[in-house]
Amino acid sequence: MTLVHGTCIAFPLVEEAGVAAAVLLRGLSGIGKSDLALRLIDDGAQLVADDQVDLELTEEGLLASAPQTIRGMLEVRGVGLVHLPVASKAALVAIIDLVGVDTEIERLPEPDEVDIAGTTLPLWKLQPFESSAMAKVGVIVAVAAGRASIEI
Repeated sequence: MTLVHGTCIAFPLVEEAGVAAAVLLRGLSGIGKSDLALRLIDDGAQLVADDQVDLELTEEGLLASAPQTIRGMLEVRGVGLVHLPVASKAALVAIIDLVGVDTEIERLPEPDEVDIAGTTLPLWKLQPFESSAMAKVGVIVAVAAGRASIEI
């Protein structure tokens, strides 16, 4: 089991290895991981873990879950720690590094990937407060789970 910093969100309508597909949102403290997660949850996604995520490499792929001590808790800035229903585990299909508005993101980026917990996953960069951020996460999940493709 590998513990990583980030927020993991599952998408129940997209399955991978018999469980919901998920993304790991990474970035500096205060960049907007939990805020983007809250908006995705409000749109039908499920919390896996906020702030810390347990990763386990299995024959089916990389499974994400919450450490027991923080299971079901999402920090909502200005509100507090909110207890929410969670996906007990999810298949991690992509990593999204959240960046600030001052970071330029290529319009048509080359595919990138990252080594994490003994495997390699696709990696994207995203500005979390763009009005299209939630839709872009949905597209990333669809592409990473093989439900859509990108023309390069």
